[in-house]
Amino acid sequence: MILLLGGEKGGTGKSTVAVNLAVWLAKEGADVVLVDTDLQRTASHFIDRRNQIADLPKVHCSEKHGSVFDTVRDLAKRYEQVIVDAGGRDSEELRTAMVAAQMIYCPLKASQPDIETSMHMNELVKLARGLNPSLEAKLLISMGPTNPVIHEAAEAREILVDLPEFELSPVTIGDRKVYRDSMIEGRGVVEMNNDKAKAEIEALAAEIYGGNR
Repeated sequence: MILLLGGEKGGTGKSTVAVNLAVWLAKEGADVVLVDTDLQRTASHFIDRRNQIADLPKVHCSEKHGSVFDTVRDLAKRYEQVIVDAGGRDSEELRTAMVAAQMIYCPLKASQPDIETSMHMNELVKLARGLNPSLEAKLLISMGPTNPVIHEAAEAREILVDLPEFELSPVTIGDRKVYRDSMIEGRGVVEMNNDKAKAEIEALAAEIYGGNR
């Protein structure tokens, strides 16, 4: 399957979610490649650090800019799972990956600026479905407040549920320090000592891949 992590807003945790799903797949024994289309190379740097650690399951990585359609479809013939990490902007990379992918997850913070960008992403998904009618699209609340008295995530869900081209994932990825620590260490949170973060990634992976990884 080709999974795209994409959106118009930067800093929403797309790369963090992408690499953590890739690690989860690798630990499950899947042959997975992560395609980094972002010039910041966040995902590529993570994979570089990870693959220097001898005892960890390897994640393959490819970098591609401009039109990624042919590259992504070709990689899907050679790898069991493909994850595309697109940068936080409306770009050729994002649009061509949407035509190639089976599924797009759009991570958003529970904030008004992020919610506003989701309106345009809704239009981009509609356009992509003109060429890729089977594209599944979901919104994911990421970097959500972990303080139970803060209700931003619930309030955002009430607004986002009305976007016609998207479904809203029931999973919330919390704003936890362990995600930042794991990026530095080259490990997924499923390999770290934080049960809450591990449960979040496992829940998201179960939603996306189920028993068909």
